[in-house]
Amino acid sequence: TKHHKGFRKAVDIAKQADAVVLCLGEEAIITGEAHCRAHIDLPGAQNELVKTIAQTGKPVIMVILAGRPLAIGAISEYADAVLYAWHFGSMGGAALADLLLGDESPSGKLPVTFPKSSGQIPFYYNRKNCGRPVVPDEWVGMDDIPVKAPQTSLGNTSHYIDLGYEPLYPFGFGLSYTTFEYSDLSIKTPVVNIGENIIATVNLKNAGEYTAEEVAQLYVRDLVGDVTRPIKELKGFKRLRLKPGETKPIKFEINTADLAFHNQQMNLVTEPGEFHLWIGGNSETKLRTSFLIN
Repeated sequence: TKHHKGFRKAVDIAKQADAVVLCLGEEAIITGEAHCRAHIDLPGAQNELVKTIAQTGKPVIMVILAGRPLAIGAISEYADAVLYAWHFGSMGGAALADLLLGDESPSGKLPVTFPKSSGQIPFYYNRKNCGRPVVPDEWVGMDDIPVKAPQTSLGNTSHYIDLGYEPLYPFGFGLSYTTFEYSDLSIKTPVVNIGENIIATVNLKNAGEYTAEEVAQLYVRDLVGDVTRPIKELKGFKRLRLKPGETKPIKFEINTADLAFHNQQMNLVTEPGEFHLWIGGNSETKLRTSFLIN
């Protein structure tokens, strides 16, 4: 095909390099209002280019420039690292160099959920709970169905038998050159009255070998409401810089007014009841406690 000549040139350059930085994605002209796409994978011959360069055996760093989440799950398996840069500004190149050369550790977090495929859309972290949510230990994928198995509903839960029930990357997700550990989550105010503050604390440790920043995120769920409530809602975040081996306590303080929503009468209210609270590095954190509003 017509792009194979360009591929050969790219392969020749890659063979002479220690590593390959592939800038991929969408042109800015196809991003924005009135520029919807039915398929949000890499347009054109980019998937084929990634596979071709990967065959050289050189380390491949994919840099994705786009104005929307792209479904890059399958092709990202050919890369050693993926940086999602959106459409950066005039200093984007310098920032990218700092990250690739190790002068700084990545600390960005995703402001949206990344689907594995267009077929998963809409997909967002603060969705309502469905009537039949997936039980992870009981989920059966398409490749796990025995040959000649009888017809079965496979539990009849909300999932795709080929893609599962999880996103490619969850809301709030982001990797670092170090590893952060959260522990000792506690609520100093397990029972509060309307108008009072909820105070939660957690310990954050840099368990890796590099100084880096982490964006700690607080999520809340109202278990019962006058109208159905999301399974999680981001209610706070804090950015901290830690040295290797360093541990810092983090204190979050929110008011009951931060938990208000519009009821069926369209009045903005905070309702009494039980709430779950999570603190972690992204929306899928499992470190959870609870509190009660009287």
